[in-house]
Amino acid sequence: MLNPAFNTTDITFIMIATILVMVMTPGLAFFYGGLVGRKNAITIMMQSFVALGVSTIMWVLVGYSLSFSGDYYGVIGNLDYALLSNISASTPSPVSPALPLYIFLAYQLMVAVITPPLITGAFTNRVRFKAYIVFLVLWQLLVYYPLVHMVWGGGALMQWGVKDFGGGIVVHAIAGMSALASVIYLGNRKVKDLPHSIPLIAIGMTILWFGWFGFTAGNAFAMNDVAVVAFLNTAIAGGFAAFIWMMMDWSMEGKPKLVGFLTGGLAGLVVITPAAGYITPGSSILFGIFAGTICYLAVMLKNRRKWDDALDVWGVHGIGGFLGITLLGVFSTLSVNNDGANGLLYGGIEFFKKEVAAVAFASLYAFLITILIFFIIDNTMSLRVSKDIEEQGLDKHLHGEKAYNK
Repeated sequence: MLNPAFNTTDITFIMIATILVMVMTPGLAFFYGGLVGRKNAITIMMQSFVALGVSTIMWVLVGYSLSFSGDYYGVIGNLDYALLSNISASTPSPVSPALPLYIFLAYQLMVAVITPPLITGAFTNRVRFKAYIVFLVLWQLLVYYPLVHMVWGGGALMQWGVKDFGGGIVVHAIAGMSALASVIYLGNRKVKDLPHSIPLIAIGMTILWFGWFGFTAGNAFAMNDVAVVAFLNTAIAGGFAAFIWMMMDWSMEGKPKLVGFLTGGLAGLVVITPAAGYITPGSSILFGIFAGTICYLAVMLKNRRKWDDALDVWGVHGIGGFLGITLLGVFSTLSVNNDGANGLLYGGIEFFKKEVAAVAFASLYAFLITILIFFIIDNTMSLRVSKDIEEQGLDKHLHGEKAYNK
């Protein structure tokens, strides 16, 4: 029987938000699939889709429990909720007594599903599928769950007063820095290919943009004014950043590009994610402008440094997540959300310092542990595909499938 304290409107809202976040994973698969060559599209799409299986299994077994139950030294949870034990349909969530834990668990599962595949855009065309599965498991155990616990699950950073509304630290900064670590460890591709389907990129980004409204507004965990503000801020930042990126492309390369417009939109969505429920809509305009400018320059820096981050994960997600948290420390205001904090503009210098310190710590931690994970995999099994496989395309050799029959 449903707990009478539960709010059915909130339950419906978070169910819809969960569905929206779920479709972001196929959206990412299409987005990345279009950005690589036609002989490698299945491989990178598979790396996104398989997370729906692997990450779900891990979340049910230990992931949710390690993230949101108990606390060991402010770093990780315990196993009280392993295999979904000690909870039922009437158990309230840790974020609201009006919301069932089951719904909160499902929503956080979809966030856990999409986070690791973000990294794959950096090491595209290089990693064997078996090695990727092992990476998926180890990265969540050693990087994702500890940082979820520290920031959202009652751990050290949360207790310190760090805020991250939708995942600037927990999703984007750590995925982006892990992407950079993978590029440095694996080195460049032997064969570089160009995007094979801009329409597929556009379809994927459309799905991502659509789902992002659940990704941000859903983190209010109630149908309330915070959700409404987060929803609007998401729309504003994404649109402004997309246009700014397109204009940067136009000024630098002489022509406006669709892929640039879409990448800019993604950068804006990344940067607004940690702040969507803590800032005013006016501030979200600045978030979009900064996203379209700073993330674009980060990608240019990557190109100049010749880092083979194939799909610009570091520039968009790593720098975007860091930027979003930093700007949150400046523009956050209690007038929008009583559960937030006042940022630098409102006298919150200590809050600003905590935000910058937290995202710097998480970024460095993710970078170092990712290097360690790749080192372990590389010394226990075959990590990287051969040059012959790179030249012939990974789809045929790793999956026995082709994206196109003609």
